[in-house]
Amino acid sequence: MRYVGMLTQIRRNNMMSILLLLMFPVIILGMVWVFLALLNFFGNGNYDEYGNVVHQLDIETVNYYFLTSLPWVVGGVAVWFLIAYLMNTRMIQQATGAYSITRKENPRIYNIVENLCMTCGMDMPKINIVDDSQLNAYASGINKNSYTVTVTTGLMAKLDDRELSGVIGHELTHIRNHDTRLLITSIIFVGIISTVMSLVVRMLYNSFYYGGGRSRSSNGKDSGLSIVVILFVGLICSAIAYFFTLITRFAISRKREYMADAGGAELCGDPLALASALKKISKDPGLDNVKRADVAQLFIIQPDEMASGILEFMNSLFSTHPDTEKRIAILEQF
Repeated sequence: MRYVGMLTQIRRNNMMSILLLLMFPVIILGMVWVFLALLNFFGNGNYDEYGNVVHQLDIETVNYYFLTSLPWVVGGVAVWFLIAYLMNTRMIQQATGAYSITRKENPRIYNIVENLCMTCGMDMPKINIVDDSQLNAYASGINKNSYTVTVTTGLMAKLDDRELSGVIGHELTHIRNHDTRLLITSIIFVGIISTVMSLVVRMLYNSFYYGGGRSRSSNGKDSGLSIVVILFVGLICSAIAYFFTLITRFAISRKREYMADAGGAELCGDPLALASALKKISKDPGLDNVKRADVAQLFIIQPDEMASGILEFMNSLFSTHPDTEKRIAILEQF
C-alpha cells in the first residue's frame, strides 16, 4: 500500500503539472481578451438623443485585435517560460544565496543525504548550503541534473542527526513525488503575471506623477481614452489574472506537504524526530533575506516575515503549506 500511495501521488502531481501548463496560458489569454474588450467598450462611446454617452462592444473588432496579438502573447509567454524553466536553479540560488558543497566540505550532511537516498533507491541530488543562522530547508529542481536539497547552516547546527534526517527525508520525498517540478511551474507563471502587474502599476504611477495624456489615433484625432484609463484597465485585468493564478496554485493540494512529512518520517524511521525538527524550525524559520514569496513557498516552513505587502499577503492567503501545528500533531500520532 505504501508503494501504491507513492505512485498515486506521483501520477497526481504529473497530471497537475499538465493542468497548470494549460490553465496559466488560458488565464493569461483570457485577460488579454478582456483587456481588449474593455478598451473597445469604453472607447466606442456615442451620444444618444438625450445627450447621454452610450457604450457599445464590437465583438468582431475585439476578436480581430485579439487574434492579431495572439502570436505575440503566446510567443512572449513561451520564451519567458522556457528561459525561466531552464534557469530556475540559478534563479533560486541567487534568491537564497545558496552554494554547493561536496562530501569533503561537509561529510555529516552529505552522508545523511546519501544514506537516505540509498534507503529509498533514488539518485543522489546536489546539496546546497545557505549561510543563515536561522533554520530552514527546501528541495528544488526539475530533473535529475538539477534536483537539489538545500539547508541552512543554522539548521545543521541546531538539529541533531535524527532530526536532520527527518528534514532531509521530507525534502527527498518532494523530489521523488515530483513536487518540485510542479511548484517551479507555478512559480514561473505566477511570476509572469506579477511582473506584468508591477510594470502596469509603475506606469500608472508615472502617468499620475508626470501627467497622463490622451491616446490618439494614427490621424492625430483623440481616440476618447486617456493613457491613465488604459493603464487602469490593464491593472484591473492583471490583478484579476494574478488572483486566478494564485487560486490555480492553491489547487496544488496542501496534501503534498503531509505526504512529504509521511515520506520523511518513513525514510528516517522516526516520525517524532521530524516532529521535533518542525517544532524547532517553526520558532526560527530563517531565510529572512529571501524577499520573493514565490521562492519562499519551497521552504519546509514559510517564514512569517514573508507575509508583508499586497502580493505577499495574497501569496500567504493562498499558501500551499498547511498549518505547522497540524503537521506536527499528525506526526506525533505515529
